Amino acid sequence: MRASDLRDLSDTELTEHIATARRDLFGLRFQHATGELDNTSSLRRAKREVARALTVARERELDAES
Repeated sequence: MRASDLRDLSDTELTEHIATARRDLFGLRFQHATGELDNTSSLRRAKREVARALTVARERELDAES
């Protein structure tokens, strides 16, 4: 998901998206550790997805403070 798409989500939807992305990343890490992961580039994509969503959440947090 693009950052602009994430900015369009509500706060609850963004929180759910972060939880889902973290769960997916955990699954990929587990598959990688057990040797079942064929496409290791999906790990990088999943990490970036979590980081992107957390960045948008932090931006909202900073906007709320000011």
